[in-house]
Amino acid sequence: MTPRSKRPPLGRGLAALFGETDGGAAAASAMARLVPIESIRPSAFQPRRHFTEAELDALAQSIREKGILQPLLVRPADDAAQYELVAGERRWRAAQRVGIHEVPVTVREVADSEALEIALVENLQREDLSPLDEAEAYSRLVREFGRSQASLAEAMGKSRSHVANTMRLLGLPEAVRRALEDGTLTAGHARALLAAADPAALAAEVIRRGLNVRATEALVQRHGEPAPASVARRHDADTAALERELGALLGLRITIATRRRGGTLSLHYSSLDQLERVLSLLRNRRLGS
Repeated sequence: MTPRSKRPPLGRGLAALFGETDGGAAAASAMARLVPIESIRPSAFQPRRHFTEAELDALAQSIREKGILQPLLVRPADDAAQYELVAGERRWRAAQRVGIHEVPVTVREVADSEALEIALVENLQREDLSPLDEAEAYSRLVREFGRSQASLAEAMGKSRSHVANTMRLLGLPEAVRRALEDGTLTAGHARALLAAADPAALAAEVIRRGLNVRATEALVQRHGEPAPASVARRHDADTAALERELGALLGLRITIATRRRGGTLSLHYSSLDQLERVLSLLRNRRLGS
């Protein structure tokens, strides 16, 4: 018997579509067709929330000089628009700035979950996503499409710990997430602050003192609060794994205390926005059942 081969990371399979393999650009162009730019609408599954004016202006200038070298990836739409974007929103936006009336597209039949995965991979390959955008995309794939962290890690070519730790960033207080979004804090700072009892207070100190990631980790340890990993070591391996899985799913720190009969499940939130997000998720699950 031959060993069962693993599914290759999704990014490798998309390389040809994005024109990034040998001869990929030529093959993609050969399959492309020209369609009116107004017949395309943006995707509801685009994980990236912000497109800067400077990058769109630079891309528009490139398109003005050389045209669109790489077709947009679209799928048939079921509304007034003829097509929905799957990948290539930056090119689509920049082309509108140039005033181009027709753009090259490659049409594929793509399910919603795959559309989100493809858009996520495209942005990750180009390093266009913020850590929080990446975390929200992973969380959405888990919540809405039932993907497991293990399957996501395999599809994205990432480690399972990377996916889990990235999703946990959604559990940070709003002030810390804002600092992460505007670049005041890095993803490394944010991951270190996840272990603190009061991440917002320590984040303010980190920013005020200009601490690097290693110094931030030391600061958290000096405050002597038990990190999630420390709490997990007091449990058996199955309970610790369940805490991590639930924490990544809900975007909160979760602790489970087991007793002889039953136990308690604690959800630790630091803002009403976090609590409302969890309540909304539970309501949707109840209505969908």
